[in-house]
Amino acid sequence: MIRSYLILSVCIGVIVGLGSATFYYAKGYSYMLDDPAACNNCHVMNDQYYSWQKSSHRSVATCNDCHTPNTTIGKYTVKAINGWNHSYAFTSDDYHKPIRINKMNMEVAEENCRRCHDMLTHNITFHETDDTKIQCTSCHLSVGHTK
Repeated sequence: MIRSYLILSVCIGVIVGLGSATFYYAKGYSYMLDDPAACNNCHVMNDQYYSWQKSSHRSVATCNDCHTPNTTIGKYTVKAINGWNHSYAFTSDDYHKPIRINKMNMEVAEENCRRCHDMLTHNITFHETDDTKIQCTSCHLSVGHTK
């Protein structure tokens, strides 16, 4: 019985140790912050980060302002989902090149565009239906990230 506990303890210790070392090495703690440099921890995001630095939004919005929901729970839920997905995709090299935004993240970004620019967009979007809804990026493709 004691031997079983010892083996279980060693296995848990190895998993926690490797997980902690990986989290530290990958700067996982930086993803809890709002610093845009955290999004650039992975070289895959270099183009997005550098283009954001040249964009008009640089002085008013960070990556999280556009790419995470405006609530604490929503923000960290999306960060956790994206963190898991990005970790898998970038480690396994299983992602579209150049990187593309997925449907969930596009919906979050669209909602944030409309929230921040409500005074402007309200007059355009007040008559929309699910069938006629337009996306901000239909006309403003490179606003957050210059091309």
